[in-house]
Amino acid sequence: MLDLTKLAQQMQGIGQHLNQEAATVRQRLDRATVLVAQAAERQAELVAHHDTWGDRLGFTAACPIEPLDTAVPLTAAPNAHSVLATDGSQIAPSHHEIAYCYLVNVGRVALHYGQSRYPLLDSLPEVFYRAEDLYVSRQWGIRTEEWMGYQRTVSEAAALADLAIACQSPQPGAAPSLAMVDGSLIYWFLDPLPHEARDRLLPPILAAWERLRAARIPLVGYLSASRSSEALNFLRLHTCPHATPDCQTHCAGQSETAPCQVLTPLRDTVLWGLRLQPGQRGPFWRSSAHILSLYGEHTIYFCYAHVGSEIARIEMPEWVALDDTLRDIALSLTLTQVQKGYGYPVALAEAHNQAVVRGGDRSRFFALLEQQMIRAGLQNIGTSYKEARKRGSIA
Repeated sequence: MLDLTKLAQQMQGIGQHLNQEAATVRQRLDRATVLVAQAAERQAELVAHHDTWGDRLGFTAACPIEPLDTAVPLTAAPNAHSVLATDGSQIAPSHHEIAYCYLVNVGRVALHYGQSRYPLLDSLPEVFYRAEDLYVSRQWGIRTEEWMGYQRTVSEAAALADLAIACQSPQPGAAPSLAMVDGSLIYWFLDPLPHEARDRLLPPILAAWERLRAARIPLVGYLSASRSSEALNFLRLHTCPHATPDCQTHCAGQSETAPCQVLTPLRDTVLWGLRLQPGQRGPFWRSSAHILSLYGEHTIYFCYAHVGSEIARIEMPEWVALDDTLRDIALSLTLTQVQKGYGYPVALAEAHNQAVVRGGDRSRFFALLEQQMIRAGLQNIGTSYKEARKRGSIA
């Protein structure tokens, strides 16, 4: 139980601290605005520096493929279109439950506008209970709970590709479709994993994306309240005091105190919130995350868009970003989804609602599992004393 009286004593200084932080942010925003204007004048030179010295940088900086002052209005979606989305949830394994297993539940949503087609809202549950599912990650030092989350990402990608292709109309000139993912398409968690573990996760995801590419169904990752500074980090090339931005030579061990660190801890969304009007997008950027070297032609590009309620980061694979038709479809349908969802894409919100596993669902899952174990002739089935005691209180 939370003691609010004791908590209030610790929060007295938060207001003053936040006021000081707000003043600092305003100063850095003014500085960032000046740096963007200066960097735009020598953008080609900075891009060349990025391409030449990118492997020597001590930070991840995206590379712009359009002028820094780009502000393009997004077009409205056509009346007839389809939006497809998946999201996942899970029941984590526990040694205190009646059986050590885990469940991944993928919510699926297909919304068809102006086509007289029924929507689809359902979920696909999958139980993992075999030894090769539960313990395969132990050989790489990965906990089963972590591996479960990685498997969920793979299941979401495969389910989205299956759904999008199944819902695609075979008629030429049919209404455009968009496949949406909640969150980033850059799977940072793969970077530190051993090669063997990574090879079990990334290829199925890229194979699902390749199926979308073959069907010409654009894919986007929608990030609300993004915390990324990839675009702002590009400005550090401009503020670098050295002739060449070789961080490993000039600023080794100074990642937090380097002379180019004049904007930290600003985020991209804060700056583009000042530069974009509602319904506009900023320039497209090519992400330089290290893991993208394994993506091939699916490397990730992104832009920031003012969707009315916030500045959203919209990511898409290269084959979408560099195709004018697919890119425009992706952006227009994304904006329309946000408007229909009153600030957040309605398809993603509904996919989450379909996927989420609530307390009652968890109880029914283990009750069903217990029934199956009894039918199989197993005895002494039950939770641990610790789990049973935590579920009740004598106080």
